[in-house]
Amino acid sequence: MEHFYKKFDFRSDTVTVPTQEMREAMYKAEVGDDVLGEDPTMQHLERLAAEKVGKEAALFVTSGTQGNLVAVLTHTKRGDEVLMESEAHIYYYEVGGMSALGGVIPHLIQGSAGVITPEALRKALRGENIHFPTPSLLCIENSHNRAGGTIWTPKQVKVVAAVAQERGLHVHMDGARVFNAAIAQNCTVSELVAPVDSVMFCLSKGLGAPVGSILAGSSEFIKRARKYRKMLGGGMRQAGVLAAAGIVALESMIERLADDHTLALRIGQALVNIPHLSIDLERLKTNIVLVEVDPAWGTAEKLVQALEKDEILAADFGPQTVRLVTHKDVGELDAAKLVDTLKRIMAV
Repeated sequence: MEHFYKKFDFRSDTVTVPTQEMREAMYKAEVGDDVLGEDPTMQHLERLAAEKVGKEAALFVTSGTQGNLVAVLTHTKRGDEVLMESEAHIYYYEVGGMSALGGVIPHLIQGSAGVITPEALRKALRGENIHFPTPSLLCIENSHNRAGGTIWTPKQVKVVAAVAQERGLHVHMDGARVFNAAIAQNCTVSELVAPVDSVMFCLSKGLGAPVGSILAGSSEFIKRARKYRKMLGGGMRQAGVLAAAGIVALESMIERLADDHTLALRIGQALVNIPHLSIDLERLKTNIVLVEVDPAWGTAEKLVQALEKDEILAADFGPQTVRLVTHKDVGELDAAKLVDTLKRIMAV
């Protein structure tokens, strides 16, 4: 197990470092100018990624944020309305890019554990009116970050996508952790994303690659998306060095995500019994643990600071919420250290 800076880092699965196999693949990668379509390793990654999610084509992008923005730009035109769950990552954490750069307006829908019902979507889709922006895209997030790694089932994706597509909307899935969502349900990613027009997933979170995400969809969609990626400065030259790590991630790092889920559940079950902390175990489906701190004890920020004194890194996710994320670079001993430290802190 490799660690960088701090040993006990539960802030996010973005802190993972590349495996030795990835480093060796990057060193040996055959490369060319990817903007000119001449990088064989990148071409291999994009074909593999499309196959993994059951789409015709795929595009490597520098980040999940860039991938989501490219998808929005490709699916919409300026002045359009984009519907999404009220705490969607695209709305909450992506710097307003869809409005600033795409000229589209978000329409937020209250979900339950990050999931939008068909009824809620129908209610949000207003009738034709000269005063209203044109709805053109529905974005769903699977797994859902701010809801605590909660998941959409294949059926939930299918029925909501059907409502959107009946009204002429495209559907994009922010699947930054979609492999987590699939592993948690013992289904394939292809099954989860079959109803949507495009999907973005991250190579650089639980899959452990150092850089990059994938945007996948139809061949025509990816052809247009490639041009938007270039517009955003995402066209890279000898990018096969990065693609090589992504290939290793897709070939050898997916199944082990189940270990992260098991460890997250064990942490959650242990924290339930600690005074002043509460966990919703029903929501704990993947690798994200949301911990609620009793205001009588203090704030999330106070708890994060207390943990850091013992070289344990966590993230405050709101005034009373701490987020812990399991990944390949934390294991059983790290989790035990976390639980023991929390017991001691909360006993004071």
